[in-house]
Amino acid sequence: MSTTQAPRAKRPTDNLSYTDLYRRWEKGNWSAMDLDFTQDAIDWQEKFTPFEREAALFNYALFFWGEDAVADNLSPYIDAAPLEEQKYFLTTQQVDEARHAVFFKRFMHEALGIGQGDARSGLQEIRPLLSWGFNQIFDRLDRMADELRADRSIPNLCRAVTLYHLIIEATMAQPGQHMITTYLADRDVMPGFRTGMEFVSADELRHIAFGVKLLADLAPGNPEAEAAVADMLREVSRWLGHVFAPPNWDERYLTTFGWSFDKIGEESISSLETKLRSAGMPIESLPGPPVMPYDLSPVERSRLGLAMAQSNIFGPGRVPPKSDPETMRIFFDMVKRGVNHDHGLDQPTTIAWDFTDAPSWHLRIAGDDVTAAEGLGDADLRLRVSYRDWVDVVANRADARKLLLTRRLRPKGSLRLFARMPKIFG
Repeated sequence: MSTTQAPRAKRPTDNLSYTDLYRRWEKGNWSAMDLDFTQDAIDWQEKFTPFEREAALFNYALFFWGEDAVADNLSPYIDAAPLEEQKYFLTTQQVDEARHAVFFKRFMHEALGIGQGDARSGLQEIRPLLSWGFNQIFDRLDRMADELRADRSIPNLCRAVTLYHLIIEATMAQPGQHMITTYLADRDVMPGFRTGMEFVSADELRHIAFGVKLLADLAPGNPEAEAAVADMLREVSRWLGHVFAPPNWDERYLTTFGWSFDKIGEESISSLETKLRSAGMPIESLPGPPVMPYDLSPVERSRLGLAMAQSNIFGPGRVPPKSDPETMRIFFDMVKRGVNHDHGLDQPTTIAWDFTDAPSWHLRIAGDDVTAAEGLGDADLRLRVSYRDWVDVVANRADARKLLLTRRLRPKGSLRLFARMPKIFG
């Protein structure tokens, strides 16, 4: 008996071609060298307060460093692209990124007095301003470029495009550009920088469209590619709450320009979800453990990520994580959400954490129903470990196997269940 395959749902990218994107690049060309920053230098000193200059410089530093870094790392994407038309467009994108870096170098030096007029000195001066989360993302981009040189497979290319086009450009840069262009226009200041940022934003829209189109063409229906996209999103999600983290979590760095943690977080998450949906991979459809808590709104997800970052659950791990009741409730809610739907447990199971330095908690897994509560419960498996060590495991700062070998992690009960934990938690 023959079967008829259901037609694929139409996607926004179906009406977009790589030739269209190339044509838009030719029409949208602009010169970073022709912009005049004379008035910008005057506005910077006369129309920004000292605190506003400090807050604005924090944001501008992220863009200057980021544009230089992406220009350096795009070459392996060109090599890995399977179609010539894709390679042609990616070549134009590398030109764009270099132009953006030149634009920021000129603006930072000529208007703000940063550096000696060359890229190296400017980058060295703003290096201390970069947030921990920002550094993690761009360190990952460096490693991703090396990985893509060694492995040009479709799944690895999808992994790389997810990091570059969906995370760095759509989730990080696009909301930041919106914030900057909005307050520059509202205040009618720094016309040279404002014009340049509008050009940059138009370029980035074209880059993001290419990334979404490439993923739409390569990933849906390819289980390995879809898994690669999901894995990359899960890997970087623990850093995103720290990307826009100003010194001492001082929200005035945003509110002085009419924004907030909520606003930029909501824009970031909404942008990511929209791009994934346009690529034919709604975030809730990705394989493996949930990338994000799907039952929460974008602003609620942003607040959750911010709370995890501010409580030292996610972060550099230099100080102990908070262990107050609310933080531990949030932490175990995240652990609960991380249970793989394909966990393979055929009967209700309880895993307990008998912490040496914090109150005990447990998870009860019964099919798709997972609950978390304080206390040991009737545990099938009890893990004796410090709260700080286990938080480090969840945040990928520590290896559970090393904790086990050094007896800082001591399981009691079902060792078979203990051996299955990597599958249970994805």
